[in-house]
Amino acid sequence: MIREFVLQAVDACGVTGDAAGYVSHAILVVVAILIAALAGWLCRRLVVPSVLKLTAKTEAKWDDALFNRDVLMAACSIVPAIVIWRVLPWTFNDFPTVREVLTRLTAIYITVMSVRTLVVFIDSFKRLENGPRSARQQYIYSVCGVMKIVIIFLAIIVVVAIVIDKDPTTLFAGLGAASAILMLAFQDTIKGLVAGIRLTTNDMVHIGDWITVPSAGANGRVEDISLTTVKVRNFDNTIVTVTPQTLVDGSFQNWIGMEQNAGRKQVRRVYFDFRSVTLDDEGVANITKFRHHIEQWLRENPKVIGEKNPLVRQAEDTQTGCCLEFVFWLYAQAAIDFEHDTSDIMEYIFAASNKYGLTIYQRAGL
Repeated sequence: MIREFVLQAVDACGVTGDAAGYVSHAILVVVAILIAALAGWLCRRLVVPSVLKLTAKTEAKWDDALFNRDVLMAACSIVPAIVIWRVLPWTFNDFPTVREVLTRLTAIYITVMSVRTLVVFIDSFKRLENGPRSARQQYIYSVCGVMKIVIIFLAIIVVVAIVIDKDPTTLFAGLGAASAILMLAFQDTIKGLVAGIRLTTNDMVHIGDWITVPSAGANGRVEDISLTTVKVRNFDNTIVTVTPQTLVDGSFQNWIGMEQNAGRKQVRRVYFDFRSVTLDDEGVANITKFRHHIEQWLRENPKVIGEKNPLVRQAEDTQTGCCLEFVFWLYAQAAIDFEHDTSDIMEYIFAASNKYGLTIYQRAGL
């Protein structure tokens, strides 16, 4: 209808011959561009605000996260290309080669922008939860990562099929012979997915957990968990990336249990010279009185959790002397505070032992 109207208008203006054909096609191209631009403008100015207002009125939060502005704007970028693709047959009816080239380019653009919209939509799942990820959420994130890889891979096949003018199913059928190469190329991704599933299903690590991975030099908070990496910010603010495979196959320490419970346990040993262990007039050993005193002092110490029953016990003696083991729980969990409080306590123990006539073992000559 539009083509016929343009042809009649050009003819009415008195343009004839080859000039009429060129002028008609130029006008049709301009009309097609204007229609596509108008469709995109209406989508951005009318459809997007309407959808955002509709999702804002609902009590559910998932629609606000999944149908956010980024997703809708990405989808709107496809609309002008669809319009162009639909009007190409009558715009370049007399130029089949040009029409074929533009049709393929438009199809490639639609494919790429559709993939971009799907990727943005998948990334929108991150907005569903602002707090630390649960094991189920981390599993979903891993699956979403695989979905993005699969979508991009399929899009590449479709684009190649459009360029060489082949049926995409034919290309997919030919991939059977290349499956071994693909498995080799994506082996890290596949291993990462399996390791990520094991991490999440076994509830081994979460965002915000304090973990220690000696083999990787990691000692800090987990900032991000993806399909192939676990990002850890050390306490010196350096960033260490560890593969999920490393955490699953190797050994790492998660301090979440300590942080979820009140206090942090400390165990220290001190060796005393056997020759300084004596009996008083009542027949009680000075080391026994010292042990009881320290236990009581630990219970009354404001830095120590007295309810957890601090313990000072006789450990196995060695050639380095008579061993006392001090077991107590500190309120402080931060590394610096924990070490400072431990040092304060041990320094008091060293000084108090002298009052009871005990001598801390020290190798001769040192």
